[in-house]
Formats: sequence, C-alpha cells, structure tokens
Amino acid sequence: MTMINTVRLASYNLQKCVGMDMQRRPDRSMVVIRALRADIVVLQEADKRLPPRPTALPLEQIEKRGYVAVDFGQPGGSLGVHGNAMLIKPTVVLRDTANMDLPGLEPRGTIRAEFETPIGPVRVIGVHLGLLRRHRLMQLSAITRALRPLPDMPTIMAGDFNEWGPKRALDVATPGLDFVDPGHSFPAPRPIAPLDSFALSHHLTAQKTGVHARRPAAVASDHLPVWIELSSA
Repeated sequence: MTMINTVRLASYNLQKCVGMDMQRRPDRSMVVIRALRADIVVLQEADKRLPPRPTALPLEQIEKRGYVAVDFGQPGGSLGVHGNAMLIKPTVVLRDTANMDLPGLEPRGTIRAEFETPIGPVRVIGVHLGLLRRHRLMQLSAITRALRPLPDMPTIMAGDFNEWGPKRALDVATPGLDFVDPGHSFPAPRPIAPLDSFALSHHLTAQKTGVHARRPAAVASDHLPVWIELSSA
C-alpha cells in the first residue's frame, strides 16, 4: 500500500480569545488549537482591537503547546497583521513572508508565507475578508493580482471569508483557485454558515476536510475551527 504524504492545515477565528461565555481564555484557545493536530494554523482576530493591538494569544502559551508564531514584521506586541497570524510546528520550514493592506471600508489585510513541507513547497495566504460582498470581491482581486508576478507554486488560501452562501459568488475574483468548504463553522454553538474555508490551486488535492466541534471549541470562540489535509495533485 502506497503512503501519500500530506500536510494538515487549519483555520481558526479566535475572536480575540473571548468565548461565548464572554471570558477571555487564551489557554482554552490553545487547547482547541492543539487538538487540531495541524502543521500550519492560520488565525484571525489574533490581536486585541485597540492600538497598539497587543496579542490576545501570549507567545509563551503558543510555545508551550509546541507551536512557533510566524513573524510578519508586525508592530511590537502584535501576533499578526490586521489580526491575521500563522502558527507552525517546528517541523515546517519557513522560507519567506509578506503582508499587504486590502481595499474596502474596514481596515483589512492579508498575510502570505511560503513553507517547505512534507509535500514540498507550499504558499499559504491568510485572510479575513470584509462584511460586504463588494468589498470581499475587491479584496480577493487585490490578492490574486499580487500573486501573478510570483513563481508558480502550490497555493492555499485559508481564513474567514465572511461569505454566508456558496463560494461560487467569489469565483470571479479567484482565478486559478478552487474553493473547498469543510462545513458549517458559524456560529459555534449551532453552526449554520460556512464562513471559514479554503481555496486551492490545481497543484494541491484535499484528502480530508472537517470542522472541529469537540469541546471546548463550541464555547472558546464564536467560530469553530476548520481543517484540511493536503497532498500534491
């Protein structure tokens, strides 16, 4: 039997580590993250809202659970850029990072990292898109335009797309990427919407996907985390 090499990636909107019980519990958030067993974790709302936007998830808690925070050149004290962040296992090798601001009424941004993984080089883009579809399309178009000058590389976009309906509505803004919805992830206590999702380039195949609902995920944030296992196409 031939073994297929895979890499496991997850996306999780932390809601600044404030749970449905209105308690800020970064330790609880890390319990959920560790249970995902992901090599790469893409986070949204990883920082507190007000300047200087200190991290809601302390670095010592991240390291204690066996992860490393990717440095995107963010201001001191912040874990991410516009709240977007990535954690990786030490077995994943970081090659390069970048970030950019996105158009729209609300301040939004995206982060990008390139890794060496068990399935080869992979580019990961972390997003938290706007509340209006018009802005989401503008933001996705800006991201895909920025990718065009880059060398051809297996790419996955992951995050909170804030799209309540089928992702077909976003296809026009994501040429070369196909959406894979793992399931309903919002609101966490009784999910009815697939806000959290992935989009893959043709180089990658989704072997498995899922929504992590095991305790304490349903109370740790207003979103459930989602995950995907990827192999080379």
